[in-house]
Amino acid sequence: MIELEGVPELIDPVMICAFEGWNDAGDAASTAVGHLDREWKGDVFAALDAEDYYDFQVNRPTVALDNGVRKITWPTTRLSVVRAEGGEKTRDLVLVRGIEPSMRWRSFCNEILGYAHELGVEMVVVLGALLGDTPHTRPVPVSGVTSDPDLARSLDLEETRYEGPTGIVGILQEACTHAGVPAVSLWAAVPHYVSQPPNPKATLALLNRLEDLIGVRIPLGELTEDARAWQLGVDQLASEDSEVAEYVQSLEEARDTAELPEASGEAIAREFERYLRRRDGSPGAPGGHATETGTGGVADGPYLRDPGSSHPRPRKPSAKDDEGGEAPGGSGESGAGAEDAESTDAEDRPDDQG
Repeated sequence: MIELEGVPELIDPVMICAFEGWNDAGDAASTAVGHLDREWKGDVFAALDAEDYYDFQVNRPTVALDNGVRKITWPTTRLSVVRAEGGEKTRDLVLVRGIEPSMRWRSFCNEILGYAHELGVEMVVVLGALLGDTPHTRPVPVSGVTSDPDLARSLDLEETRYEGPTGIVGILQEACTHAGVPAVSLWAAVPHYVSQPPNPKATLALLNRLEDLIGVRIPLGELTEDARAWQLGVDQLASEDSEVAEYVQSLEEARDTAELPEASGEAIAREFERYLRRRDGSPGAPGGHATETGTGGVADGPYLRDPGSSHPRPRKPSAKDDEGGEAPGGSGESGAGAEDAESTDAEDRPDDQG
């Protein structure tokens, strides 16, 4: 039974979800939801029972000392609510942040949807990040996909046509569709040769796209500076290896050629509209770092590597990459899966990464 004691009546609520693991390359998606929670000081009102959904040999609990008392933190998924004020409207966001479950995915999605129903959620937005052949020096491509043809037309999104292995992002989006809840997935492409988290530039790109989608102005805190520091750090590392520099240049040329028709059209208009909104609005309240582990700059140690080996040089994309094998993530279990091969360069817009 879902209990919502202490949760006030919400204003035009939207549920924003992200899950660490297979669909979270560079931790970009989970960091984006964490940023929203910190900037708007979210209140956790529910947590799913870890015993039901997680294999503790895969996602182990952690032990810490709290005033000399040992405390165990179990891997789980937590829900919090924040009030987003500013921009076009004031609305509440229900933030769902956790780890991709190890088991009982249908029950997991049903429980999330139970909260969405009880809270009157108008739309579910699931954030994800994938590994792709995109240069770190260019804006991060963010694709929006949905299973609903009407929603695709009204929100200028891609209608999903993906076939293949999927993660919890795809399962949750499909569950929303069957339950009649409008659902959208936003996917950021992370350079496969620098997939080590954090990636504040990809996080920033996801938040900018989310801002456009839900019509609220998101305070960025220090995230813009973090993204700039991250790119400078990767620039420095790339400049120290001629093969890396040559490979990045080839990705830049491919990206620039692919985007020439769009350079003077909707992309410029969209960025200009965002600039006007931020100029006219009051500045966002300063916040802490947007990443869990620091500034995202050189000190955090972004490194260049071949996702297929430990050798710190990128490999040229192979035919196997394009066919859709599971791509390894930045560290631990974070990464992009087989569906990520749907978008292997900046021009590709994935029909469904989940």
